[in-house]
Formats: sequence, C-alpha cells, structure tokens
Amino acid sequence: MSQSKNIIVTGAGGLIGPMLSKRLLNDGYNVIMTDIVEPVVPKGVKNPENATCLKGDICDPAFVKTLLDAAQPLHAIFIFHGIMSAGSEANFDLSLKVNIDSVRNLLMALRQSNPGVRVVYSSSQAVYGQPLPPVVTDSVTPTPEGTYGSHKFSTEIIVNDMHRKGFIDGFIVRFPTLVVRPGKPSNAASSFLSGMIREPMNGQVCVLPLKDRAFKSYICSPSGTIENLVRVLHLPSDALPKHIRHINFPGISASVQELMDGLAKYGGEDKLKLLQEETNPELERILRSWPQDFDPSTPDRLGLVRDNRTEDLVKEYIDSLSS
Repeated sequence: MSQSKNIIVTGAGGLIGPMLSKRLLNDGYNVIMTDIVEPVVPKGVKNPENATCLKGDICDPAFVKTLLDAAQPLHAIFIFHGIMSAGSEANFDLSLKVNIDSVRNLLMALRQSNPGVRVVYSSSQAVYGQPLPPVVTDSVTPTPEGTYGSHKFSTEIIVNDMHRKGFIDGFIVRFPTLVVRPGKPSNAASSFLSGMIREPMNGQVCVLPLKDRAFKSYICSPSGTIENLVRVLHLPSDALPKHIRHINFPGISASVQELMDGLAKYGGEDKLKLLQEETNPELERILRSWPQDFDPSTPDRLGLVRDNRTEDLVKEYIDSLSS
C-alpha cells in the first residue's frame, strides 16, 4: 500500500460500499473493501492499486483480526454490512448476529487495535415507528416497529456510549431510502421504490406492495449520499454532543405518484404499464411505520448536501444507463 490513509469499508459488496470506495480511491485513500462475498474494485477508479479486497465473515473474530491487521495504520472505518429490513423481519436470529453482535465485536476489536479511530456507522430511518409527527425532528424518540430498526437502534446506543467513553470517534448516519438503487432488488421492504424505476427501464415488471399512490417515503439520491458520507468523514468530532452521535441524512419526502411521474417523464409513458400494484400486508405494515419527512436543520448545520426534486433522482438513474 502507498503512504496515504487507510480506510475500511465493510459491506463493500453491496450498493453504497462500492460507490463510496470508488470516491475514496479517487480522493487518494487506500481502501480495504470487505464483504461475505468477494468485493470487486470499482471500474474506472484513478488508483485501483490502492484497493485491497478481503472476502470473509465479519461475524468471525479471526477474520476481524485479519481485516484490522491488513488496514494498519487505520484512519477510519465505514460500517455498512447488515441484514436488510424484510430479511431481518424474516430471520430474527440472523439479524441479531449480523446487525448487533458482529458490529459490537468489531467495535470492541477497534477499541483495542485503534482506540479513538473514526467510525461511521450506517443506520436507518427504520429506527423510528409510529406514532410520529408529520415531520420528524432530532428530538423524536425512536420507537422501532420492526426487527431491523430495533437492532439498528440497539447498535446505535452502543456506538453512542463507546464514543462518549473515548473508545471510538463515532458518527451514526441514518439513511433515507436510496432511490434509484442500481443492480438487483434487495430484501428491503422499500426495495420497490427503486424497482419501480429500475425494472421498467430494463423491460421488466415491478410489483408495488401497496395500492396507495399518495403514500410518501423519505428518499435520497446515491450521489448525494456518497458526498455526505465523505463530508461526515471530515467532520470535527465535536460537531455533535458526546452522547448523541446520529445524523438523519437529508432527503425528499416523495410520493409513489411523483416517482411514477418521473418515470413517465424521463423513461416514457409506456414504462408505467410494467408497474403492478398488489397489496402485501406485511411489507405495507413495515413501510407505514416509517417516517415520511424529516427536519433537515442538523444536516444543514453540518454542511451536508440536499436533493431538490423527486424527478431529479429518477433522471440521475436514467441518465446513468447511457453513460
């Protein structure tokens, strides 16, 4: 490895991991990409030789030691691995193992190997549950209604306390739903929000799990998310209180109809024929437990970027298909 700073990205075989790794490599960092599947160095990066790909089970302490040894001296770690919302609901024990136990054990190993290291932990708006105000502020207490949100919030509390104790230098980023996610559908309850754009543009049918075009979700673009993650990497530690380390990432409160309008505008009216609306009671229950809008005061104060219009997120994806 070169003499530039080393950063670990877990869950680097997912969506955000490779996108962030590409940005970090282009910015001159050494990036250690790890996942349960073999991570792949993103195409078109400036410094592919600065990437190290490590396949392994983050739940295995022996692999965690191998990972941390390979990343010394460690500058920062982004923790992105996890079991998604519908997957967690379907398998409580696997979610407990991956979304709580593996992160806790990783943080404890970091406490020993790299005390005070910058940790950026990816959480989710799923930590919230009803009843909720129309616009969620930082003062709203999380009351998750699903296994995924419950386990994410449990880990948030660990991150908060370990930061307060000086064991790590932690930030928690609560992601909105990323739209449009490239690639294949995930096992997230919100997967259809990307699928309803991505699948029709690929000539495939997408099933929407609820029949309510006025239903709103809090969504953000992949590009804005990557930019904000880099900005969090550079935030001063005292940008947040010692025991309150979460940032609700900024997004847009967007309706199903607005996404359909964006698809028609940039993808063509004919694509709407590939959308099927079929009620899925369990997925709809999870979706309706989540917030529909957030107060952006904190991310604004911290200098994070915000998306402007729902249709811009659709256009960003459709434009990417021809680039």
